[in-house]
Amino acid sequence: MSASPLSDGARLLAWAQHASGELDRNRAQINELNVFPVPDADTGSNMAHTMAAAVEEAAALPAGASLTEVAEALAVGAVRGARGNSGVVLSQIMRGFAQAAQHGATEGEMLAVALNDAVEFVSRAISEPVEGTIISVLRAAAEAAQPHAKHPLHRVVSAATAAAREALQVTRTQLPELRQAGVVDAGGAGLVVVLESLADAAAGQGIPEDAVKQVPEGHGAAGELEVMFTFRGDLDALKAQLSELGDSLIVAPLNEGEGKVHIHSREAGHVIETAYAAGGVSDLRLEVLPGSAAAGEPERLIIAVTPPGSVTSLYAASGAVTVAPGPNVAAAMLDAITRSGSDEVIVLPNGQLSNAELAEVEHAARAVEQSITILPTVRLVSGIAALSVHDPAQPLATAAFTMSEAAGEMRTALAFRAEKGALTQGGAVAKGDVVVTARGETLLIADEPMDAVVRACRRLLEHGGEQVSILFDPGELDAEALEALAGTLGVDVMVYPADGLQACAEIGVE
Repeated sequence: MSASPLSDGARLLAWAQHASGELDRNRAQINELNVFPVPDADTGSNMAHTMAAAVEEAAALPAGASLTEVAEALAVGAVRGARGNSGVVLSQIMRGFAQAAQHGATEGEMLAVALNDAVEFVSRAISEPVEGTIISVLRAAAEAAQPHAKHPLHRVVSAATAAAREALQVTRTQLPELRQAGVVDAGGAGLVVVLESLADAAAGQGIPEDAVKQVPEGHGAAGELEVMFTFRGDLDALKAQLSELGDSLIVAPLNEGEGKVHIHSREAGHVIETAYAAGGVSDLRLEVLPGSAAAGEPERLIIAVTPPGSVTSLYAASGAVTVAPGPNVAAAMLDAITRSGSDEVIVLPNGQLSNAELAEVEHAARAVEQSITILPTVRLVSGIAALSVHDPAQPLATAAFTMSEAAGEMRTALAFRAEKGALTQGGAVAKGDVVVTARGETLLIADEPMDAVVRACRRLLEHGGEQVSILFDPGELDAEALEALAGTLGVDVMVYPADGLQACAEIGVE
């Protein structure tokens, strides 16, 4: 590799590929350091994934791309692919390189500017910065680089890396979790790997191994989900709205109207609803954080049958484990039950299983010792209604009754495109028409999905109702148009994008 990694686009990309490889090589060791903010053992994986996403974006550029173009692509890829707190911080460092590349400065100045800008970006992006983390290590590197900015790159990166190593060792005394475990911060260790890879490129130095050590198991926050997504809209307003819904909140801008959002929350469903109401959401991803079950409480598992895609994320945010419909659904359920160790299991079929498959599930349930209850959720929207009233503190029978009641009281309809012409009790149907069915009967026929949804909502509301829930295929319907129905119908309207729905929409009224 050239000793001038910041001199042109090809060399910058070569360094990024090298850094990505080093993060991947060290991911397992960095994961073992991960005890703060929760011991989820994924910081190394998150940083490796973030850097790999940056490299993938930049590698797609045509040959001969300039330094500025490559730096911008690395930033875009990193922000969009960022995972976890440390991944988001790493993406802001890539943003710093992109901004510095536009200044036309020397390589040493470019690194100094990039680190300094990254500190500012991170300070604005993170709701409550915590000392003793990757933030402290980044700040130390940036401060050490400034006095050497006019020198050659190897001098600047050497000073920044040395300061980062020292700051990393100090982190073990700054946070109680790190002090108790006797380790350094995982994200900071990952940042040192990135800086050392740059030093390696600039001056041929190897990457020392002493920044990564073994760590015993730590402790974490219970009952939380990690929620990440790309957001388009007013980032400052969203940050203010989400600040009360969890911790570890990061809103990292990609540009003025788009950014990456990360939060740990016990109210993941509320977080997602807030984000969708505030702007455009994509790349939604949720992970269960360790310690989700409180000590001494009976464990209850809720299994929901859902098609793959965003509906799965929606159910996961509401606390359910999802399995996909298909020939192996019974085996998938048994596997989930066995792995969970739960004493009580509630199954939400959601209209995704045939009678034969339901019988297979019921037969398979006899092979386990847990108490398994199958609820009569006939649609995905009725499963959401059932989940919304689940109280884990209630006995199984009481909770199942309440959930069944909520699902049963919801009036539902399904809107789908006809695959061929037919004559139904609702009239003649041509191929491509939108057919709406309710309780196995044709409710109405329409030319367009939006017209079908509006008419179906009105029909379902004829018998009363205070809220309409709509799962919709983003390829068929528009979220803003559906949300506007609240004014037309005079009731609350909740909309959820659902790729993989295999229908235009599911509608529920309650």
